[in-house]
Amino acid sequence: MNLPNKLTLLRIIFVPAFIIIILLDFPFHFLVAGLIFGAACITDTLDGKIARSRNLVTDFGKFADPLADKILVISALVCFLQLDLLGSFGAIPVTIVLFREFAVSGIRLVAASSGKVVAANIWGKVKTVTQMVGIVLIMAMQALSEALKFFHWDIGIPDQVYLYTGIALIWISTVFTIISGIIYIKDNFDFIKNW
Repeated sequence: MNLPNKLTLLRIIFVPAFIIIILLDFPFHFLVAGLIFGAACITDTLDGKIARSRNLVTDFGKFADPLADKILVISALVCFLQLDLLGSFGAIPVTIVLFREFAVSGIRLVAASSGKVVAANIWGKVKTVTQMVGIVLIMAMQALSEALKFFHWDIGIPDQVYLYTGIALIWISTVFTIISGIIYIKDNFDFIKNW
């Protein structure tokens, strides 16, 4: 197994640690979970760059890399739902993300059965980046709020500011999720027609 594929698998291995840390309630758990999530995001950047620069692009990598991204992002969004960080309507963007990911994965599986590996397009990458950036920023805001409370500092920012900013970030990434899903379906409509 080459280095980019090992980095992709490492990203998947980070997921259980991230879930456990973010859901446990101990001082600075958002900071620790954010660092784990950030490290996983770095593997996403590195695996693609290394694969392209060293000509190590494989069919496994084309399939596993976006799958690892989906596992990481969806795990974070589900944890955010459990922690009530996405507001009253948080299930809507999470459902949209899940629907898009299942639809795209279905197309990939049909394509694979025809002997074609469909790699992520630029819109899928933009979607992933906006999701990851939004998730990292939400955790950074929660870590800041947690630190301020821990040290009994009051800088006058109500908790609702963190909540609504996080909700806005998730909805922005959801817009890119919808756009990338529509483009992906349009570009691969031949596989859908043959179902």
